[in-house]
Amino acid sequence: MTFDELPEYKKDLKHLLKKYRTLNDDLDIVKRVLTAAPDERPPFSFRIDSLGLETCVIKVKKIACKALKGSGVNSGLRLIYAHFQKEEKITFIELYHKNYKENEDKERIFKYFR
Repeated sequence: MTFDELPEYKKDLKHLLKKYRTLNDDLDIVKRVLTAAPDERPPFSFRIDSLGLETCVIKVKKIACKALKGSGVNSGLRLIYAHFQKEEKITFIELYHKNYKENEDKERIFKYFR
């Protein structure tokens, strides 16, 4: 499995790393899990079907973050990614904390995957 990141995702990550110092390590664990099972797995992740795209876009709701002590997988971090099954590729689209943003950036998803 290969991983790619949108430029906007890199900005999201850089911004969140200032507050959550363990985020790179936490995302390495997420990458290992996605390598083994890249499809949606309720209740931890689900496919965003309401966008009407051919690309499989998945939202991960439960990311364990060591910097958020006591929260575990209920940390509030959200990861949006596109899974390309034939190419065995995952593209990270967006990373945010639910307290600062309510939903995924649909315009960003349409910009790259329409």
